[in-house]
Amino acid sequence: MKFNTKTIHGGQQCDPAYGSVMPPIYQTSTYAQSTPGGHKGYEYSRTHNPTRHALENSFASIENGKYGLAFASGLAAIDAILKLLKPGDEVISTNDLYGGSYRLFTKIYKDFGIKFHFLCMENVENIENYINTNTKLIWVETPTNPMMNIIDIIATAKISKKHNLLLAVDNTFATPYLQKPLDLGADIVMHSATKYLGGHSDLVMGALVVNNKDLADRLYFIQNASGAICGPQDAFLALRGIKTLHVRMQRHCENGKAVAQYLAAHPKIENVYWPGFKNHPNHLIAKTQMSDFGGMVSFTTKGNNYKKAIKIIENLKLFTLAESLGGVESLAGHPASMTHASIPKQEREKIGVVDSLIRLSVGIEDSEDLITDLNQAIR
Repeated sequence: MKFNTKTIHGGQQCDPAYGSVMPPIYQTSTYAQSTPGGHKGYEYSRTHNPTRHALENSFASIENGKYGLAFASGLAAIDAILKLLKPGDEVISTNDLYGGSYRLFTKIYKDFGIKFHFLCMENVENIENYINTNTKLIWVETPTNPMMNIIDIIATAKISKKHNLLLAVDNTFATPYLQKPLDLGADIVMHSATKYLGGHSDLVMGALVVNNKDLADRLYFIQNASGAICGPQDAFLALRGIKTLHVRMQRHCENGKAVAQYLAAHPKIENVYWPGFKNHPNHLIAKTQMSDFGGMVSFTTKGNNYKKAIKIIENLKLFTLAESLGGVESLAGHPASMTHASIPKQEREKIGVVDSLIRLSVGIEDSEDLITDLNQAIR
């Protein structure tokens, strides 16, 4: 079954009760039993829910995985991965990553005795220098948030397997439409399903997908024991969103390219970060492991002027100033004060998240309208 078909049919079946084409919303906390332990596969909705189960099957299908898990948020999904570790363990992470991930690592799990190393992973050889007997996990974002850096998943997977480490890849920006980390050697794929998978800015959710049964069982146990599950209504919305993922991503990519090229040619713009440019440091890797380059674009103004950047954001009319990304509507954000505010300024600026940086989530509107909006705002 090819990807476009999987988004609609992957892991799904008609509801056995009445033949409903879409999985019903099983808005229930518990299920009747004929005798203690005698039930139809569901006993309590924290543990299992038919609507969530259908969604988890869909997650697994579109990522070419065997086991999918749905969580209350992307951070809840990351939290479940970190609960595989114990005090004294070490994690190697990219230094350019979502601010919420950084906050969870440094403000929560660091106090529990987990040590984190944040490093530039564009050159994967850097990873070897930080591996020791305590290293248990390599955490990768690619493309990274918000600098659009590209990390070689195949090369990183070779390192992780050589040292018997888990490799987890945050695939939120690329989505399985563009990139499938499990096929490239990753052990765990994570999504903030709030973003492109849901696609309509109407839910908050996280996803994990794995192939190894033992690893899946450990994560299912954590999911149930910790209880950070999504509700059936959100599961239904995410399933609906996934069914149009392929057609949405086509337009996100087309519009992202148009916007990136417009910004790169503008005399008032300093830097444009988008992996589709041939002069992007890891463009060839992006071209190899991704089928297209996505709808996320970041840029800075000439002279890295903070006030000019804020003025541009405030003057936008079609692009909405808001947190998040990946919805059908175009959004603009200021990472330094919004998504990455939890990262200390000095650390932010080391990786390029300067005060003049603007991040765009390019939606599926008409690209000419989006460019006209950017043009009037910059002017």
